[in-house]
Amino acid sequence: MTTPVSLFEKIIAIENLPVWRENLRKQGRVLVVTNGCFDILHAGHVAYLHAARRLGDCLLVGLNSDSSVRALKGHDRPLNPEQDRALVLAGLADVDAVCIFNEINALRFLSIAQPDIYVKGGDYTIDTINQDERRLIEKMGGRVQVLPGLPGRSTSVILQKLIE
Repeated sequence: MTTPVSLFEKIIAIENLPVWRENLRKQGRVLVVTNGCFDILHAGHVAYLHAARRLGDCLLVGLNSDSSVRALKGHDRPLNPEQDRALVLAGLADVDAVCIFNEINALRFLSIAQPDIYVKGGDYTIDTINQDERRLIEKMGGRVQVLPGLPGRSTSVILQKLIE
């Protein structure tokens, strides 16, 4: 029986990611990686992360930092600070690790994480994901997979309901 990992230990600093990844590789574990803002965690996120985790042995979530969320979503986002968002994700049984990254795209994060499988949500297709990210994953020998989402479940929909 293995000792459970502490909630806080599941949040990995990007500078510690190479050693963490190498340990997985030595164990022969398949790493699935996804990324996003995860500002207000909802059923769509949970179902997506559950499906992603089923594709391999370990799920790493790359989390956009507060500054990158603002650049992507606008000055009024995120609603929850990065450390809170990371802790909520780390609390999910399907999430093995969370790593916050500062860039708008995930290229640097992905080059460090070196996933076997890179997963994106159903609001994307293989042709609409960031093609630089796709090429990087394929060049590293990984594969990209798009998973369907739960219809009508998004942070934007939740925020619109709150406004109304």
